Amino acid sequence: MPALTLPLALLFAPAMITTNPDGSARLTLDGAAHLASLPMKCLHQEYPNKTGHTIETAEDAVRTPKQLHPAFYGCFDWHSSVHGHWMLVRLLKQHPNLPKSAEIRRMLDESFQPAHLAAEVDYFNKYKLAKSFERTYGWGWLLKLDEELFTWNDAQARQWHRALQPLTAKVVELWSAFLPKQTYPNRTGVHPNSAFAMVFAIDWARTVKNNTFGDLVTQRARYYFLNNTNAPAILEPDGSDFLSPSMEVSDLMRRILPREEFAAWFTKFLTAEGLVNVLRPPVVSDRTDYQIVHLDGLMLSRAWCAKGIASALPAPDPRRAQLLKASHDLIATALPHVASGEYGGEHWLASFAVYALV
Repeated sequence: MPALTLPLALLFAPAMITTNPDGSARLTLDGAAHLASLPMKCLHQEYPNKTGHTIETAEDAVRTPKQLHPAFYGCFDWHSSVHGHWMLVRLLKQHPNLPKSAEIRRMLDESFQPAHLAAEVDYFNKYKLAKSFERTYGWGWLLKLDEELFTWNDAQARQWHRALQPLTAKVVELWSAFLPKQTYPNRTGVHPNSAFAMVFAIDWARTVKNNTFGDLVTQRARYYFLNNTNAPAILEPDGSDFLSPSMEVSDLMRRILPREEFAAWFTKFLTAEGLVNVLRPPVVSDRTDYQIVHLDGLMLSRAWCAKGIASALPAPDPRRAQLLKASHDLIATALPHVASGEYGGEHWLASFAVYALV
């Protein structure tokens, strides 16, 4: 595979990435510092803010985002704050000499104060209508954050992980109660997408060895998606998608099914025409529009799905090369626009870029 070369739109310098022997890309120290600067700007920036809070009384109608969510109030919305925290943890793990690491640790330590996280748990307990808050996109990112801390051999990270456990347990409790009642999966290309969050759920369960939750997610994934065929991928994307419904299901099922079974399932699920369509970069016409800019994220999520799906296919399968080349091209197309200068993308896109480059 050719080395990763970026377009001359030049908002993301080529020096910020390097190429692995297999042609995939990874961040340099400069690239990690550049991306880390984005959530650092907004992790504790309260406004503008989209709370997602359902008002139950006149009294709580006047509560500010920070009062509602003292740990995860920044970066425009709760889930973006959570995955901004995940991203900073990830980059500190990958790059121990990351510039401004002391400042990043200070910011994370402020968020991970036990009292702040206890208030996050209390939010779910206090409000009757909060049981569906951030279901399931934010829940998935919370477990991804927990997993990242769990696997970091660092004294301060272990302290943060301990402080996070009551909130992690609450999310697992809510999700475990919800999955048996969720008769139909959500196949949207935005936050409620079931398969995307279930990917993070199964990864977390396997990492921390929560077999009960992992078995539940596996059983529901098979129930929802095992008999699916001919996904309507030719109709993707919708105008504000940052996830590909067909690719997210495929990325989940490659974790659930044995290798040979997955290849046969994938052939029935995604037609050749549909695969070509979902591997094509979407047109992003206006990066100042908070919905249209989602399509930059779609390129990155398609890229990580393509790379993961390729890894699960047999070596002779020609779709492997097709998927890997598309992953490479999608990342190269999206990266220059991660730092666009527009808050609608900058408050969240860097996390997608880091995950795509894992």
